[in-house]
Amino acid sequence: MMFLVENLAPIMFFNLVVFLLLGFPVAFGLAAIGILYGLLAVELGMIQPALFQALPQRVFGIVANDTLLAVPFFTLMGLILERSGMAEDLLETIGQLFGPIRGGLAIAVVLVGAMLAATTGVVSASVISMGLISLPIMLRYGYDRRLATGVIAASGTLSQIIPPSLVLIILADQLGRSIGDMYRGAMLPGLLLTGAYIAYVIIVSLLKPSAAPALPPEARVYVEPNGRRGLRSLSVLVLLSAAAAYFATQHYFADRTDVPFDEKVVIVLLAGGLTAWVIALLNKGLKLGWLSQIAERVTFVMIPPLFLIFLVLGTIFIGLATPTEGGAMGAVGALLMALARRRLTLKLLKQAMETTTRLSCFVVFILVGSTIFSLSFRGINGDLWVEHLLAGLPGGQWGFLIVVSVLTFVLAFFLDFFELAFIIVPLLGPVADKMGIDLIWFGVLLAVNMQTSFVHPPFGFALFYLRSVAPKSDYIDRVTGQRVAKVTTGEIYWGSIPFIVIQLLMVAAVLVFPGMVTHYKSNAPVQDAATVDLQGANYGTDYGGYNAEGTPDAAAAFQ
Repeated sequence: MMFLVENLAPIMFFNLVVFLLLGFPVAFGLAAIGILYGLLAVELGMIQPALFQALPQRVFGIVANDTLLAVPFFTLMGLILERSGMAEDLLETIGQLFGPIRGGLAIAVVLVGAMLAATTGVVSASVISMGLISLPIMLRYGYDRRLATGVIAASGTLSQIIPPSLVLIILADQLGRSIGDMYRGAMLPGLLLTGAYIAYVIIVSLLKPSAAPALPPEARVYVEPNGRRGLRSLSVLVLLSAAAAYFATQHYFADRTDVPFDEKVVIVLLAGGLTAWVIALLNKGLKLGWLSQIAERVTFVMIPPLFLIFLVLGTIFIGLATPTEGGAMGAVGALLMALARRRLTLKLLKQAMETTTRLSCFVVFILVGSTIFSLSFRGINGDLWVEHLLAGLPGGQWGFLIVVSVLTFVLAFFLDFFELAFIIVPLLGPVADKMGIDLIWFGVLLAVNMQTSFVHPPFGFALFYLRSVAPKSDYIDRVTGQRVAKVTTGEIYWGSIPFIVIQLLMVAAVLVFPGMVTHYKSNAPVQDAATVDLQGANYGTDYGGYNAEGTPDAAAAFQ
């Protein structure tokens, strides 16, 4: 009996792992283990029955959490955009733009994956869209199958790290931090990961040209009557838009010296996009003939998603909207874009709303189960057991972070990011906070690590999504008339390996260079501890026990 009392917390956690490995639904497994061991702890006299009176209030608190409203808003926005044909238009346009260079189709897939991530935030939508559209084209023109499948699966997972990612919302909620700060912190690692994917494609195309051939001349659609591609017109349009954005923003920021970098980027992109849009509209409406086909196509296809990105992320970054409000505006913007494309139907709206409801209920049920589990686990001092287990690791913070990264990587073989966020983050977050680790940085580190769960063979969800749309048998290509061999599951799995390595290198980069994430607070006001009046304290700014640089500061709690 004494052994059971002293070791109930690790036994409870071990039983949870067994339940999950046996295939029990995560939400019900968490709730069942929490109730079972809670009742056992009451019988053993470890906790009082009155503890469970807090459970209804916790459940009602989940339902009343305004932050979680962002989940259905962003999900609905992504599903509407995915079903309205935006992905197809982006892939066709960017594919035509970069296709004539080696590896151009793969680069186009990465860029479209990043744009879809910044607008949809849904992995399944991105992978399935790109798998249906880009994979047949790359197979048609002789791309290496491992490269083609790997780049599609990996690019689809960018929606897990590039805002407005759903996993970042969940992590911010579980860690008790601002979603806006989490978005700012994750933006640079997400963009660097996109650049790393493109660099890998370029290296492969240089070392092995046959693995990523250029698009043949007969496949290039947007060609001018004189036979040129019209890139000079596009370059002039980009330069004019950049110049207009520069002068407009110089005037806008003339009397403001403390503008955050995020706001500057948002305003510059908005001004440049508006300039290009106006020029393209004038050219088309007045039939001026200024722009080539490819320049006009790029403007009308890429600028609307950029406007939507501004509507969502831009308003959050410049402080006009909360993430929940930004998600609501994004959903409305997606509906308006689908309506403008004349693709908004009652059937499309019904499908999107049903899927949104299903995913939102899935999140809430897991969160309820996690709350029941954590109530009992903390009641038997399980949080102290985890803290003593991890805080006593050799190496201090580095030892803790390395062990957590390895643990997250291994668990990602079996659990998806929602399950990881609800199970391990409530256990690890308090320990990281007590060790003086910036929780936004810690959350982004976990997000980049959990992103690998989507491309892990053999359980990666992105691999399953791609497998569902990749050709399962040989077929005759409708354009070339040639026989194309099927894509095997082994080719999909092997294709994901280089991108898993790239993601792990990004995890290491975030660990070694925390400034990639902590730049989000570079504009935060710094309070000199020597000037703090503890008796007349102003509690308006709380850094959670840290100063503006993220280092422990006893006086920071009184700033």
